[in-house]
Formats: sequence, C-alpha cells, structure tokens
Amino acid sequence: MKMRKVLSLTLAAATCLTMSAGAFAEEVDSEAYYAKSTEIYNEVLGEFYDAYMTAKEADTVSEKFALMAVAEAKLMESAVMLPTSTPGGMYAISRVVPFSNSSVLWGNDWERYYSRLITTEPIKSEDRAEMKAKWYEVKGTGTYNEWAKGYLEEKGYTLKDTYSIGYSSDPATWDVLATSRAADSEAIINTYDGLLEYDNENVLQPALATSCEVSEDGLTYTLKIREGVEWVDSQGRKVDDVTADDFVAGMQHMMDAQGGLEYLVQGVIVNANEYINGEITDFAEVGVKAVDDYTLEYTLEAPCTYFTTMFGYGVFAPMSREYYESQGGKFGLEYDASAADYTYGKDANSIAYCGPYLVTNSTAKNTIVFKANESYWNKDAVNVKTLTWLYNDGSDVTKAYNDMKAGVIDGCNLNSSTLEIAVEDGWFDQYHYVSDTNATSYMGFYNLNRNAFANVADPTTVVSPQTEDDAARTNAALMNVHFRRAISFAADRGAYNAQTVGEDLKYTSLRNSYTPWNFVTLEEDVTIDINGTETTFPAGTNYGVIMQAQIDADGVAIKAYDPTADGGNGSGDGYDGWYNVENAVAELEIAIEELAAEGIVIDEANPIYIDLPTPMNSEVYVNQKNAYKQSVEASLGGKVIVNLVECVDYNEWYYAGYYTDYGYEANYDMYDLSGWGPDYGDPSTYLDTFLPDFAGYMVKCIGIF
Repeated sequence: MKMRKVLSLTLAAATCLTMSAGAFAEEVDSEAYYAKSTEIYNEVLGEFYDAYMTAKEADTVSEKFALMAVAEAKLMESAVMLPTSTPGGMYAISRVVPFSNSSVLWGNDWERYYSRLITTEPIKSEDRAEMKAKWYEVKGTGTYNEWAKGYLEEKGYTLKDTYSIGYSSDPATWDVLATSRAADSEAIINTYDGLLEYDNENVLQPALATSCEVSEDGLTYTLKIREGVEWVDSQGRKVDDVTADDFVAGMQHMMDAQGGLEYLVQGVIVNANEYINGEITDFAEVGVKAVDDYTLEYTLEAPCTYFTTMFGYGVFAPMSREYYESQGGKFGLEYDASAADYTYGKDANSIAYCGPYLVTNSTAKNTIVFKANESYWNKDAVNVKTLTWLYNDGSDVTKAYNDMKAGVIDGCNLNSSTLEIAVEDGWFDQYHYVSDTNATSYMGFYNLNRNAFANVADPTTVVSPQTEDDAARTNAALMNVHFRRAISFAADRGAYNAQTVGEDLKYTSLRNSYTPWNFVTLEEDVTIDINGTETTFPAGTNYGVIMQAQIDADGVAIKAYDPTADGGNGSGDGYDGWYNVENAVAELEIAIEELAAEGIVIDEANPIYIDLPTPMNSEVYVNQKNAYKQSVEASLGGKVIVNLVECVDYNEWYYAGYYTDYGYEANYDMYDLSGWGPDYGDPSTYLDTFLPDFAGYMVKCIGIF
C-alpha cells in the first residue's frame, strides 16, 4: 500500500516523519512509530487478529462466516470504536422513485444515478409504499422500472430527465484508481462503467464485460469485453476504443498509485501483493492480462467466492492507457504523480470517459454538472440526462428542505428543525417516508496513540485545549479496555442520533456492530468452538447471532444482536445495545483501580479529558456533540470531561481525521465522522480494515499505522 511503501522508505533512510502538532509540535520517528503501533495493536487487537486468521483458514464458506463473527465479537469487545449509526432511517421527502437504481449493500453501483426515475413533484407517501411493495414482489424479474413508469402515469405523475442533489465535499481527485474516499468515488463512478454492475433489482448484469467464465478450479476468470465502446474526453471527442488492455492498465495504475483500496486484490490476484510491495517490478507477472483486444483474464491465488461482486468497484475500473500517458502518466517504477507534467485526474477535464456522463462543470464548493454522454454504449438506458450536484456547507439547517420544496434539489432528509416545519406546512403528512438504512457503518473511533494536537494540514486550526499532562493521562486511560468500554456504555446514542433524525426515529438507524448483523447468513449447519463449548448454528443463522453468542460467552455487556428487537424478529440495528449507565460505572471503577496502579488518579477533581472535534458551522452537529458530551459526563459523574474542540467549518472537521493518511496525523481523542461501507459481499470487507502493518485501512483511525 502507499502507506507501507512510504514508511519502508522512511525507515530505510532512518529519517523522521515531520508533524506539526500545535502545542506539542514534534517530529515522529518512523521506526519508533511503527514499533509503537505494533505494540499497541498486539495488546489491544491481538485476540481479534488471532481469531480472524483462524477464520481465514476455514474449510467452508459458512464456517468462515461463523468464525469471522467470532473475530468481530473480539473486535467489538476491544471497544476501540463505538458504533453510532448507518445512513438512512430518517424522515425524508423525495421526487426519486424508490428502487429505480441499485440498492445492493456493497460497492458503488448504488451511486450510478443514470437509471433513476425522477418525478416533477414529490412522491406521496402511500404511492411510495405501494411501489416499494411491488419491487419486493417482482425483484429479479427485470420488470420493475417499466411497471413503475406505468404506475406513475396512472397516478398523474410526470417524469423528468434532470436530477439535482446537494453535496458537502468536493472530489479531491478525479482519478478513481487513486483514491479510497467516498467523496471522490461518488462522483467519478458516474463517468465510467465496470465489468459487471448490479441493476436496480440488484441482479449482477453485463456492463463492459459481456460474459464471464470461471475455470473449474476457481482460479481463472475469463471475460469478453464489449466491442464498440469508446473513450471520449470531457468535450465528448473520441480518444480511444475500450479494450481488454484498459483493465490491465487500470489495475497497474491502481497498484502504482496505492490510493488505499489496493488491499482488495492483495492475496487475491496472483502476485498483486508482491507487485504492490515492490518484490516484483514486472507487471506481466501479475495475474491480469489481455489475451487479445477483447479478452481479459484474471488469475487468482486461491478460489475467491466474492470475486465478481467487486467488478463494479473502483479498483477494477478501466483506464485508457493512451490517454493516461498523454496526461503525463507513467507506470511501475517511473510512476510519479508529483511530476510537473503529470495532470491525470487533477480535474474533470483530465480523465477519459466511457460511462453515462461527462462532467461539464466542476466548480469547487458550488456546482458539479454531469451531462449525458452521447457516445455512451447504453445511452437508451439513461433516464437522467442532466445530473446536478449543488454544494451545501451545512450552515443553514433549513436550506436543503427549502431547496427541495422549491425544486432546486429533488429530495432531502428532514432534520429536527425541518421536521417541525414540514409538519406545520403539511408536506410531512403528504410526502414523508422513512429512508432505508444500508450497510455503511459509522463509528466513533478512540485514538490510542495520539501525536497530533492540532490539524496537521494547518496547525493553527482545531487546537486542543489539553496540557501535556492532560494528554498523557488521556492516552493512558484510552489504552485501558475498561475505560474505553466505560465511555462507550456512557454515551446515550439515541439522544445523539436524535439531533440529526429527530426524536421519533432516534433508534431507527442505530447500528450496534461494525459488520451489519444480517450481512451474511450460514448456507449450511456449522459447529464451532465458543469458549470450549461445541456450538452448532443451523443453516440460515445470521452473522449477528453468532457474534452475540461469543460476546455473551465472554461476559461483555454489549448487545450487538437482540432476538427481541424488530417486534421479536431479531435485529442488530434499531435499538441502543451499548448505552447503559450501570455498566458504564462498573467498567469505569475497574479502569480507575487499574490506572491507579500506574499512578493515575481519576476522580471529579482529576477528570480525563476527551477531545471531540466539532464543526461549529452546523447547528445540527453542534447539538449532536453536546448530546454526546452531556450523556458521557452525566453517566460517569464528571470523572470524564468531553472537550468540543472548535472546527470553524466542515473542511477543518474533515482534516482533523477524515482526510488523514496515517494514525499519527489523527487530531482527536474521539472522532465520529468516519465509517466504512462494504466493497464486496463478504465480512472480510469490514474486518480486513483492522489488519496490522498498514494493511488495514481503518486502523489509522485509532492512531496507529
């Protein structure tokens, strides 16, 4: 990975990682930092790692899923992060027809907007409910969209070919192969097609690949590439034909750029890991090749049951080799994104397009406009001819609702302020619905190795109020698992969530684990060891049931799955399975006793301070952080104080943690902006993000690697 390569070079040169850290400005010695990261990982996440490695050796898919659930139980018990919520579960009003584009739980296909059906007026609540019921009835038949068009006409709706939404973060790059940030991929996904893509009924369909054959041993995937597809520039002028080599070029560039998602193919595609780590330099040795102009072949290290579920994702995106080189791009050891003549992906005019849209306007913190690509191979399927993104900095909590009513944007969620307005003006009763939740899990991460006490990007911003003694005490406390559990159990997540979704729905979008409880189910009966007891889980058992069995056996007071939730149907979402003042106090008492042995006194006169970056430009988020602060401080009797550290805008908030690349840059004790959405249909898409040695993308959020 990029982080691994940079660090190994730094270690070899025996230099230091320079970091400005406000009052604690210093240089971070890279060798010492790596050693400290490894020490913390082994102490805090060693049980998780051992259990996860055991799961990876399982003989069957179902046994693997069961053992991964055990590993995740260990991850949750470590309390290095507190699950907060998942997107959705909010009151909303929209002109978008439900299920008119993909709703699959992993990858980016749900962000391909071209197939969406948009009405000129908001869709009434009862009509939306009827359409959703129909989708579940006909799912997989390929008939829903045409049925929906007829239904809408019968009900008096008019469809339009424009769609406008709000957005809050500009793409930092337009190179989809060199990024792992959602703000980038959400935009770029609309400029290219993948090999296979999930349709609006969540069926995997041919896209740039017309067929896919798998060898009997499961190691070779042979795909036929669609002929006649063109690459064009931002003006719609042809620059190349799409061929099998574009997927080879794209894969090599992705491994060269190492934008953070290359781990998806490490250990999966032959020699991907070796190329990424620099052990081999000849890309011809990597298991991806163009057999001829329109035949693409992938060779795997071992059978991978979820391989095709990744084909619509950015790491498998094609790239025109000729166009890339015309923008100063090079491959292998010659790759240098900092070169003066390297312009690829710097803006929307420096990429080639083979997807449904061309970007015709991209003005930072203002507007992004996508226009239908007239050369698109599947242009008859494009329902939205003009897709417009309009920037919203969040300072006006009523802006999205007012813009939605005026037709400036085509839908919005209702926050606690606009919900009241919508009720008063009658729009709530007529048009409201509860938006679906998805598989993205937002978490509150605890920094176990804090080095930054101001934003690295600008050390004059988001400056911690802590003294050096405060910081040392906080670090020692956060290294104690009972302290981490105490502050996790002390947070009233319902009150926290109510600030964004309203009191009525404060539990609807709460998540209680990292991997959603129902992400996978067992395909066959499985017997595994739970703390010395052979335990059988029947076919059809959800992942969360097994996770909870291990948590219960370990005696940790987390309810990641509750069989009584959802009206007795059982669920891992929709309730608060962490908040419990009695449990919080009990865990804090253990932490106080253990920390006292280290010479650290914790009481009302000597509290532990927790820095939580807070965007002061947003009334909703300020209220949310205050709800967190009030519940933690009240639950723990003032022995823990939460500092709401000022971020003047979203940009400073993002740079406190979301935009960081290494753990030593993380400027917080607790940070609740980041989360993870799945890249493919296997729990490892979540659990791999907590691997050590710079392999896990999210471990940086806890201050290591």
